[in-house]
Amino acid sequence: MTATTRPTFAESVQDFSGKARALMTRLNLYYAGVALLLLLNLYLLAQMFFAWRIASDQNDVALEQQTIAMRTAEIAKKPLEGLDGKLSTATIDSDQFYDKRLPLAYSEVYAELGSLAEKQGVKMKSVQYAYSPVLPGSSGALTEIRMDASLSGDYRPLVLFINSIERDKTFFLINTVTLTGQQSGTVGLRLHLTTFLRPAKNADEAAKKEASLTTAEPEGSVAQ
Repeated sequence: MTATTRPTFAESVQDFSGKARALMTRLNLYYAGVALLLLLNLYLLAQMFFAWRIASDQNDVALEQQTIAMRTAEIAKKPLEGLDGKLSTATIDSDQFYDKRLPLAYSEVYAELGSLAEKQGVKMKSVQYAYSPVLPGSSGALTEIRMDASLSGDYRPLVLFINSIERDKTFFLINTVTLTGQQSGTVGLRLHLTTFLRPAKNADEAAKKEASLTTAEPEGSVAQ
């Protein structure tokens, strides 16, 4: 009969200690893995949070820029609203200005100047005229008339004459006013004026304007 050998107490304790160490080693590795996963998850969450904050800030900036651009476009388009109507009104106003305030014939210009001078008691010694088309080659072009007028008279009538030119129904643009001298209470004055002949609307007006320009000298001088 074979005798069974039982482990001694010391051997049992040693075996238990080895198994305990092996178990603790596996637990440590498990805990270490779990801790590592937790750290990794925390890192990823932090990265996601920062990415979301950056994206949110960028979206806010982009939204603000789009809002500013939209408001700028709205402000820029306001002057263009109703542009067709404004152009139509401007055309009508321009036509009315041409018809009411711009002369058709050359003779109307110096006749009006002579009338104003006579009304204010001013002597018009001479007027030199020069004219040229504003838009050469265009049938509807304005004709610019430049005048160099020499006058004499008392100071007050001359002032009233200048004021009457500025208020006259015929459009006159005063370019320069020069005092040329004073003698025995009489003041000498020189005016440079500009006006425009309007384009003719029909054949009769065109013939009248052509006749006026044909008979007038380009650098004519009319003494009164």
